Amino acid sequence: MSEDNLIKEFKIYGMAIDPIYIGTGAYTIGGVDNTIVRDPITKLPKIPGSSLAGTWRYYVTLKIHEFFKNDKIRIKKSERGEDIFIQNPPKWVGGFEGNRYTGIRCAGQDELPNITLEESKEKESGHCGHCIVCKGFGFSKKDISWQGMINFSDLNILFFPVFTLLGTKWITTEEILKNGGLYKDETDADKEKNKGQVCVILEKIELSKEPGKETGKETDKKEGHINLGWLYLPYKVENKPIDLSKINGFGLNSEDIIIVPKELFSQIVNSNLEVRTSVSIDPITGAAKEGALFTSEAIPRGTIFSGDLRINDKLAFKGLLDKIGDLPDCNMLKEALCDSKHFFETLGIGGMTTRGFGRLKLEMNDAD
Repeated sequence: MSEDNLIKEFKIYGMAIDPIYIGTGAYTIGGVDNTIVRDPITKLPKIPGSSLAGTWRYYVTLKIHEFFKNDKIRIKKSERGEDIFIQNPPKWVGGFEGNRYTGIRCAGQDELPNITLEESKEKESGHCGHCIVCKGFGFSKKDISWQGMINFSDLNILFFPVFTLLGTKWITTEEILKNGGLYKDETDADKEKNKGQVCVILEKIELSKEPGKETGKETDKKEGHINLGWLYLPYKVENKPIDLSKINGFGLNSEDIIIVPKELFSQIVNSNLEVRTSVSIDPITGAAKEGALFTSEAIPRGTIFSGDLRINDKLAFKGLLDKIGDLPDCNMLKEALCDSKHFFETLGIGGMTTRGFGRLKLEMNDAD
């Protein structure tokens, strides 16, 4: 929680189970046809916060509807006179009064923004404006506009997989590790605890390197050269205070990490994106349509991302409660996100999810 205790901060880490395609809707001449979203400054691919927020909103709505499938426990009658039943609901579902108005419509674009908040209770379409989905992610009605209580940042690349002669390695930079909360200036005791053998690419290519010393049947190479795509660069192995405990679920080891100069990172990433070629099929002949060949780029599977998430406490909106109504607290919103994030591993994010793209594994940790 921040100093004023009104904002709870979290770190989000994600690993691509499938290639991730979030397109720009644009085409390029001489390159791939369907390009993906990139940061305008670094030119690195990313998952926009808007894509993450919109998809997660849908998954929270789906999770609520999982609990409205049986007739074990009656909550109360809705304003429409319908009985709502629920069994063993978590607190963020059964403990928030406004959830009785929740509909699948709360996940998508509002179809009725020109009605009042009170009128939305009786409608079969449009955002209800009362459930934890609408209160958490935002809605807009004729008499009130609510931006929501959850703020998402972009998911930026933390570790990027590259095939080398030594197997797949994950590249990153010291600056990216610091921003991701995995590399800090620590005490000597902390460094000794968290240190790991990390391959570090040198700034300048040196003419020769000794292969190292023989240790039994294996060669213990502390220095040498390694290929990263089309680049062939010298490296040395060093101990670095990198704490991978926050991303234990992704199975990444310090021996698989390569720290590269920040000047090279963007070049290596953009040179090793996945590119798929697709074609439209003529339904009559069963053959490829002429002129229908196109290519799409994607962030490859195994890429690890990091980002930030902030949840505003309802005490920050104390003066608005008479107008907006009851609000969920930080713990309810956190539980709603945690209980629904597993949908990213099955339904995915972004485009072409029916063609092997989009699945993502997410982890949430307190920022502190």
